[in-house]
Amino acid sequence: MDTHSAVVERLRSSFVAGVTKTEVFRQTQLMNAMSMLKENEQKIIDAMHKDLAKPKFEALLSEFEMVINEIHYAITNLSTWMKPEYVSTNLATKFDDCFVRREPLGVVLVIGPWNYPLQLLFLPMIGAIAAGNCVIIKPSEVSPAAEALIAELVPKYLSQDCYAVVTGGSEETVALLKNRFDHIFFTGSQTVGRSILQAASVHLTPVTLELGGKSPCMIFGQMNVTVVIRRLMWAKFFNAGQSCVAPDYVLCTPPARDAMLPEISKVLEEFYTTDPQASPDYPRIVSPRHWTRLMDLLKKSKGRVVVGGGGSPEDRYIAPTVLVDVPADDALMQEEIFGPILPILTVGSVEEAIEFVKGREKPLAVYVFSNSSAVVNQVLENTTSGGFCSNDGIVHITLPTLPFGGVGASGFGSYHGRWGFETFSHRRACMLRGWALERLNGLRYPPYTENKLYWLRWSTSPKSSCSIL
Repeated sequence: MDTHSAVVERLRSSFVAGVTKTEVFRQTQLMNAMSMLKENEQKIIDAMHKDLAKPKFEALLSEFEMVINEIHYAITNLSTWMKPEYVSTNLATKFDDCFVRREPLGVVLVIGPWNYPLQLLFLPMIGAIAAGNCVIIKPSEVSPAAEALIAELVPKYLSQDCYAVVTGGSEETVALLKNRFDHIFFTGSQTVGRSILQAASVHLTPVTLELGGKSPCMIFGQMNVTVVIRRLMWAKFFNAGQSCVAPDYVLCTPPARDAMLPEISKVLEEFYTTDPQASPDYPRIVSPRHWTRLMDLLKKSKGRVVVGGGGSPEDRYIAPTVLVDVPADDALMQEEIFGPILPILTVGSVEEAIEFVKGREKPLAVYVFSNSSAVVNQVLENTTSGGFCSNDGIVHITLPTLPFGGVGASGFGSYHGRWGFETFSHRRACMLRGWALERLNGLRYPPYTENKLYWLRWSTSPKSSCSIL
C-alpha cells in the first residue's frame, strides 16, 4: 500500500502533467462518477442502512439523488464555467484583452463526515473534479460500511492517477494532513475544524470549513398548525436529527407552543406509528458513543419531556423527543444537539427571538415559520446565518444554484453547483497586451512631468456618461 506522501506525489505528478485540465477529461470523470452511483444503487442503500439504519427513501433522497443532480448540473454547465470572464477596461487598456481565467488549484483534500457519508464527501469532490483538480477523499471511519464502499468503488470508476481514497481513523487523518495540499475541504465538528486549520497553516493551505451550530426555528403568526408541524418534524427527525442543518431548537410564544404540542404528538405518530423503534422509516444513532452523548444531554436538561425521551443502547435508538420549559442556559442549549431531541423555548415576541439568536454564535441556518411576509423579512434582515429558509426546513440545501456554507463559527466557504467549482478554482487575472498606443504608454516613462501625470490620470480614471438636458 502506498504511503500518504506517495499517494499525494502520484496525484501531483498527474496534475503537473496537465492530465486533469481539459474539459474532455473532466466531463469523462463526471460521467464515470454518475455511472458509479447508478450501477451501485442497491449497494449504497445497503451501506446507509447498515451504518445508520437509513430507510431507502431517505438514503436515495439525501445520498443518491442529490449527488446525481449535482453531477448532472456540473456536466451541463462545465463548458460555460470554464470560459474566460471578460472585464471592463479603461482608455489606457482599451485595446487589451482583460479577463478572469478559472484554473485548478492542484491536489486537494476532501474530508467527509459520518452523517451523510456519500453526499457530504461526493458533492465537494464533484466541484473539485469539475474545476480540474486531483482529489484525495477521506471518508469517515464512524460510518464503516459507507467508508468501505467508497474505498471499493472510487478506484474502479475514476482515474487512479488523479483521484484516491484514504481510509482510517483520526491517526490516519493527522498523518495525511502533514502533506502539502493546495486546498483542504472539511465537513465536521468545530473542534476538529480548529485542528484542520492548525495543520493547514503549516503549509499556508487555504481551507473550507463546513461546520454546524445551533440552527434556530422561529414560529410566529396564524398558520395551519398541522402543516407547520409536519414540515418541522420532518426536517428535525430526518436521519434521526443527525443533520448539520436540522432545526436545533424552537422559539415561539407560549400560546403557540400550547397549540403545537397536541399536533406534534399526532404528527409523530402519523410519521413513525406509536412505536417509532419498530418503524422502518426511523433511523438510528450512528454509534454507541454518540448515543451516550445524546442521552447524557437529555438527562442533564432541566426541560420537561412532553414527547419521547426513551431509548435503547443495544439498538442505538433514541425516540423522537420534544421538551418544553427549557431555560436558555440549559445543557441542551450549550452545544449543537445533532440528534432527535428538540427543545422548545418561549419568548414574548419576534424581536425577543431575534435578540436571542443574535446573542449566540452565527448558525448554519435560520428558519422562520410565519404567514406574515413582514415577519419573515424582519427575521431575514436582522439575523445572520449560513443559509435561510422560511416556512420549511433543510430543503434550501437541495438546490444546486444556491451556495451552501456557514458563516462565523458555523464555517466559511461554500459549495454546491457553480459555488463548488469556484471554491476549487483560482481566479487568475489576465491581461493580454498588444503593441498599440505606445504614445499613450509613454506617459508613464521617466522623466516624469506634471503634464504626463495629468494625462495618465485622465486615461485611467472612471468616465461618467454625459447627457444633454
